[in-house]
Amino acid sequence: MASSSWYPEAIHSLATQQSQGIQTLLEAEKEAAKVVQKARQYRVQKLKDARSEAAKEIEAYKVQKQKDYEAYEAEHKSQTSTNQQSIDESTNKQLGEIKTDVEKNRSNVIDKILERVTQTHPALHKNLRKIEA
Repeated sequence: MASSSWYPEAIHSLATQQSQGIQTLLEAEKEAAKVVQKARQYRVQKLKDARSEAAKEIEAYKVQKQKDYEAYEAEHKSQTSTNQQSIDESTNKQLGEIKTDVEKNRSNVIDKILERVTQTHPALHKNLRKIEA
């Protein structure tokens, strides 16, 4: 009978060991889930940080390019205004010369126009044919 009383204790001991093994596995699974959750949170935070840093870099780049553009515009604006001023002066000079020439030649031009208008040379048209009746 000694062997029969041993059997329930062995089953009980084996069941206890299995129960402890299952409990250990469950605890290990919980710890693994916590580690995975922390890794996910870490990854999400790193992505947020990377986006934030990229946005800062983009903004700094925009500001730098705006400054570059404004400097370029200021540099070339003075050239443009200088060129425009030179063109305006040249145009005004040419207009002055044209007005002087108009005043100088006005009477000669009027005389020539009147001479051409009043000059007449009556003649028959070259296509005119005499019709005999």
